[in-house]
Amino acid sequence: MYQFLYYFALYLFYSCCGWLMEIICCSIVNKKFTDRGFLIGPYCPIYGIASISMILFLKKYYNDPITLFCMAVIVCSFLEYFTSYIMEKLFHARWWDYSHRKFNINGRICLENSAIFGILGFLLIKYINPNIEYLLNMIPNHYLMILSTILLILHIIDIIISFSIITKLTITIDNIRTDATNEITDKVRKILKNRSIFSRRLLKAFPNIKMSTLKKIKHKSNKKDIDT
Repeated sequence: MYQFLYYFALYLFYSCCGWLMEIICCSIVNKKFTDRGFLIGPYCPIYGIASISMILFLKKYYNDPITLFCMAVIVCSFLEYFTSYIMEKLFHARWWDYSHRKFNINGRICLENSAIFGILGFLLIKYINPNIEYLLNMIPNHYLMILSTILLILHIIDIIISFSIITKLTITIDNIRTDATNEITDKVRKILKNRSIFSRRLLKAFPNIKMSTLKKIKHKSNKKDIDT
């Protein structure tokens, strides 16, 4: 149990670091404060998951910088692509889109971001994580377990609330009778603006969100097959 809570503490720390990095980068680009993140709390889980994955599987490349960089690129790119694909299938929305960038794959990942993540992964394994684990090990085990347990409970509550908000968004998309993705996106934006503060925060966090009509098109296609 301690081992799980130990890695959860690392996961949460790097998720918060990822959220902070997203905040800084997006705020600079948008020239205003932009609260990024799928969840309500100050963290981006994909960064935590990527960090833990690299910590568990890439430490053996510690003394091989080139291989470490390449493996970090592969791990982070796979996770970003997989996360984008799953979230689009679950919630019928494209949360980020790199189609306008060179060397992208289906708009889900791009060479520029993958290279940056490779560098960050290299720095994580070589320099950052050894120092973070050193500091974490200075905390008495029972204190770390209590703190991690409380944070885990709050994290689970956050996930439940956030998924509830996104599920309502998905239902809204399904109820809009149109096949035009841009029209769906515009209508959902207007609906979100009139809902709770959490819904409005989601819209501000992902201003370029694009709604998908794949489910609606598939449903109509199946209905047509049945009718014929």
